[in-house]
Amino acid sequence: MGLTSEDVLGWTRVGVLLLAMGWAAWMDHKDRRVPNGHWMVWVKPALFIWALDLMAQNADWTIYLTASAVVAYASTAIIGRPTLSDVLARSKIDIIVTFWYLVSLGGIIGGAMKYGDVSPIEYLIGNSNGNASLWWSTIAGLLTIFIIDMAWRFRLIHGGADAKALMLVAILIPNWNTMPLISESTLDSVIALPPALALLMWGGLTFLLIPLILLIKNIYNSNISSFSDLRLSWHASKMKLQDVFDSHVWLLTSVMDLPDGSSKVYNKSRAPRRTPSDEQLQLDIEKLNEYGVEEVWVSYKLPLLVFLFPAIIPMAILGDPISFIMPLMGL
Repeated sequence: MGLTSEDVLGWTRVGVLLLAMGWAAWMDHKDRRVPNGHWMVWVKPALFIWALDLMAQNADWTIYLTASAVVAYASTAIIGRPTLSDVLARSKIDIIVTFWYLVSLGGIIGGAMKYGDVSPIEYLIGNSNGNASLWWSTIAGLLTIFIIDMAWRFRLIHGGADAKALMLVAILIPNWNTMPLISESTLDSVIALPPALALLMWGGLTFLLIPLILLIKNIYNSNISSFSDLRLSWHASKMKLQDVFDSHVWLLTSVMDLPDGSSKVYNKSRAPRRTPSDEQLQLDIEKLNEYGVEEVWVSYKLPLLVFLFPAIIPMAILGDPISFIMPLMGL
């Protein structure tokens, strides 16, 4: 059986997502920073594919402009929002962006007037079709961007790159019909998480493997010689003291001053709430050096993108984790 145009676009989306997220995950792992230019590069094929998809589905102008509103909202994470003072100061870029916002808003209003007789519930249960269904699915993309933006601003998602990555997913894969899923559980489900939020959940599930991986690594490296080591081995690992400063880790080993005036080396059970300054870290390392400490326990600063990248595979195979897991639980 030959591939349809929907299949080609779907697998192209998956390929673009793997390349964009893989590259971003590598930069985040090495430097803990993903420049805005990376997202500007990869949003271009995402927009091109989305435009081709809308053309194939004979979308009308309201849907194109509503899709433009999704992109406009996501763009605020990169270029910020124009202010009234900037517009009054005749800043050319701010005037253009403001005009973009207003035109996109016209698409949302026009779509609401044209397809308002179809309720969101009808869309969710599959009682809508054609452009009405397509417009509501595009509005759902706008809601997804809003949820990601709020999660970022309220520090539920800490990294700016993480939020921008999820926004790219929302643009590249706006709904499950645009992705060639191997399992049909998500498509058969009445309610499913949007692809971007489903990827976030798969990334969280992937993160749950870290304690087991660290425990195996510590056993293999003979890092466990006491109950205290066993307690740390689930979330930390040992590292040479000389390598700590140039690594993306929290130092758990430190020197504690006792009430009797003496000092001893001890290991904290968790990372500090606030990352110490480079100066403070250097002082801690020098103090440990004075006590002849050569190896210390550290907790790795694990970037979310490193977990979102491999999470693409279960998402492409199984779709939404909630839609997949709930039937297994008899729900």
